[in-house]
Amino acid sequence: MAHKISDECINCGACDESCPVNAISEEGSKRTISADTCIDCGACVDTCPVSAISA
Repeated sequence: MAHKISDECINCGACDESCPVNAISEEGSKRTISADTCIDCGACVDTCPVSAISA
């Protein structure tokens, strides 16, 4: 199951660089994770400064 980004996202982009499969993109005023691309590695979770990413 892909990770998800909550409404707490501040759209800083810190998670983009940590994703090894480029599953994170900007959508409106926050980031989203593509469920089709995400490999559920969790690399993005620790890079989020506001803890907006969860499994």
